[in-house]
Amino acid sequence: MHAEKKTKDVRGEEQAAIKRTTIILDKNEREFVNSLIAEEKEDGIKPLISKMLNIYKSMMIYDWRFPGEYYFGISRMAFINAELMNILIRHIPKEELRTTGRKMGEALKVSIETTLSPEILDGGNVTDFLERLQIQGFGDFSVKDKYLLIKAPFINEPEIWTGLLEGLLDIQLEIKASGTPIVCEIKKIHAKSTNKQPTSNLHPSQN
Repeated sequence: MHAEKKTKDVRGEEQAAIKRTTIILDKNEREFVNSLIAEEKEDGIKPLISKMLNIYKSMMIYDWRFPGEYYFGISRMAFINAELMNILIRHIPKEELRTTGRKMGEALKVSIETTLSPEILDGGNVTDFLERLQIQGFGDFSVKDKYLLIKAPFINEPEIWTGLLEGLLDIQLEIKASGTPIVCEIKKIHAKSTNKQPTSNLHPSQN
């Protein structure tokens, strides 16, 4: 009897946690959603809404209050073609590419820190910083042992990436492969012994 009552209580709690919401779509909106599902671009309405909410939250779209003016934390954002960025980068002298990238990384660090919670900052996990770059469309980032890998980079120039990651993560890198993916070896971590540095799960080379 006791076990049966406990089961009913658990079910009651689960039902209380689940709330149904009805969304009324216009005809053209419904047709668009149906076409996405029919073409197998989306699995269904629920996964689609979950994806939309994740993007809304990750990109802080709730702060996009004015037409043509988008903000991500303290930084103004714009959707810009990779071709335009690469044109600008081609006009930077080769010997200044890494320095320019490092300044970009330092600016990104300040911007990203304003969008992360104190709990995440205290954890000092580099993955959270790299995920922010990925959310913004910079590329697909991963850490494997003493290496940083960049797949599908938004910017083609490896020296820019090396400097950018050095400035963002306060580390020293050496390019090991400049193709796809770009592979950088972590040679040194400059970060001071504080939890707020985003390098707690990086492992520099012992050489």
